[in-house]
Amino acid sequence: MTTPKPDDRSDNVKKIKNTIDHTLQNMDEAEDYVKAHSNELNSADKEDILSKNKRRRETIEGLRSEIEDEANHNG
Repeated sequence: MTTPKPDDRSDNVKKIKNTIDHTLQNMDEAEDYVKAHSNELNSADKEDILSKNKRRRETIEGLRSEIEDEANHNG
């Protein structure tokens, strides 16, 4: 029988920041894609991309809140 690993939160902030950076990069790429291909995309595809970026923004807000929680926990 194995024992569970201890909860190591020491690098959580770094991991969350990396996730935020990656998400921001995906948002930029999506916006660039829409701009570059706006004539080729139908309105449904454009709306899908914009909706996804909206969800990404909401996710980033939650991740930033998690960073605050981690900072308070590691205080």
